[in-house]
Amino acid sequence: MASRTSTRSRGDGEKYSVLLPTYNERENLPLIVWLLVKYFGESGYDYEIIVIDDGSPDGTLEIAEQLQKIYGEDKILLRPRAKKLGLGTAYIHGIKHATGSFIFIMDADLSHHPKFIPEFIEKQKEGDYDLVSGTRYQGDGGVYGWDLRRKLISRGANFVTQVLLRPGASDLTGSFRLYKRKVLEGLIERCVSKGYVFQMEMIIRARQLDCSIGEVPISFVDRVYGESKLGGNEIVSFLKGLLTLFATT
Repeated sequence: MASRTSTRSRGDGEKYSVLLPTYNERENLPLIVWLLVKYFGESGYDYEIIVIDDGSPDGTLEIAEQLQKIYGEDKILLRPRAKKLGLGTAYIHGIKHATGSFIFIMDADLSHHPKFIPEFIEKQKEGDYDLVSGTRYQGDGGVYGWDLRRKLISRGANFVTQVLLRPGASDLTGSFRLYKRKVLEGLIERCVSKGYVFQMEMIIRARQLDCSIGEVPISFVDRVYGESKLGGNEIVSFLKGLLTLFATT
């Protein structure tokens, strides 16, 4: 009993809301939720998982409803939408229902492992950072399961962005991050990008507002089930968005 109490005290009374936007993640959702429950439980931090499903035709919402019955309505919150409306609006929608003072954003496709969550929290406390970003390009971070084309696209996008915008963070296009809630709300209000470039703009805007940014090296693993959502249109959109940010920041 004593060890249980000491473990729980690590949370310092803070609550962490995890925003999980989903679209056709029926196979991945049960495992990512199980892992989140496991690592939050082991580290003793208070949490809630907010599933924002955008009308997945594969039955993702039905799976989420079953998970809610297993883990409880206080831990799994379902906030679905009728159709795909974009990542930024999914976060806005999720924040409205979040009760935590800190918010995690991450992918539901198992590319972001919840085992890193305690490291994010410890890093944030270490420097009282406004946001902590997972990085694939520093320390022992890395990418696994991508072909050479995907690696070149990601590395190239990151390099060009570093040269043009000098953001002061090593991984601009990643989407595994921990934000202070008020910081995230302020950044989303200012961001205009959609798709692949959205995460990059969030970092750029954070620098403009003098937000402090910490980084945690992570292992990024390509999705286990389902198809990647990165296509030619996303790459074109990224380049357009990058040029727009370069011209306006």
